[in-house]
Amino acid sequence: MNEKKVSPQGQGTASRQVAAALRSAIESGEFQPGDRLPSERVLASEHEVARNTAREAVRQLAESGLVTAHHGKGVFVRSKPRLMRFGQWRYSRKLREETGLSPFHAEVAAQDRVPSAFLAEIGRAVPPPEVAERLGVSPTEASVVRRENWYFADDEPMHIGVTYIPWSIAEGSELAEGDKLGKGDLYARFSELGHEITYTREEVTARMPTLDERDGLRLPEGVPVLVVLHTGLDQDRRPFEVTQFTMRADYSGLDYMMKVDG
Repeated sequence: MNEKKVSPQGQGTASRQVAAALRSAIESGEFQPGDRLPSERVLASEHEVARNTAREAVRQLAESGLVTAHHGKGVFVRSKPRLMRFGQWRYSRKLREETGLSPFHAEVAAQDRVPSAFLAEIGRAVPPPEVAERLGVSPTEASVVRRENWYFADDEPMHIGVTYIPWSIAEGSELAEGDKLGKGDLYARFSELGHEITYTREEVTARMPTLDERDGLRLPEGVPVLVVLHTGLDQDRRPFEVTQFTMRADYSGLDYMMKVDG
C-alpha cells in the first residue's frame, strides 16, 4: 500500500484518517477480497501513528463491514457482500407463490447465496411487554407461541429471528407445533388462517450483542447487532405476528422502499 502519512490537522481523528486511507485502498482494488491487511505494527509505522490508533482504524473498518478479524490469523478484506434485507419485496405474496420459499430463503437465493435455517425453540410463552402491546395480548399470561429460528447464508450465521404469534391464532396448527410449514412457509400458513400479510411495521435499533448472541453469531469483538422489531398486519390492519430479528451489523444491510404521504 502506498505510504500515506496522517496530517496533524484536517478532518476527523487520526484513526479516522487511517481508516479512510485503508478504505480507499480496498475500494481501489489495492487490497482484494480475501487479502490480509498489514499488521497493526506495520500500519502504525506506515501512517506514523500509535498502534492503538491503527487498531481503532481497523475496528472502524470492521464495523463498516469491509474487513473481518480472524483470531490468531489477522484481519482480512471481506470476500462477500453484505446480505441485504428487502423490507417490502420479501413479504410479497407473488414472491411466496412463485418460489414457495420463506422470505429469508427467497431473499438469500436472489443474492446468489445458499440459505439455511433451523428452528431452535418453540413453545407457548409469556410475551415481552412490547410484543404484548403490539399484538394486543396479555403480558402476564402465556398468550403467544414463541418460535426461535437461526438463519444462515453459505453456512455463516446471519441473524436470529424470534417470532411471537397469538395463541388464539396458532392453537391447533403447525405454527404452534413444529417446523413442517410446507410451501410458502410461515406466511402461507397465516394466509390460510385468514391473515394475509398486507402491512408491516418495523422499528430498527442498534446495540452491542449479548455474550450468547456474540458466540452464536460468531461476531468479531466490537461488532454491534441491528435489532429489527417487525410486526405483520393483515388485510384489516390487525397485527397477527411480531418477530424480533437480531442481525449482525457487519454482514447485514437494510433496503426499504415505501410510499411517502403527499
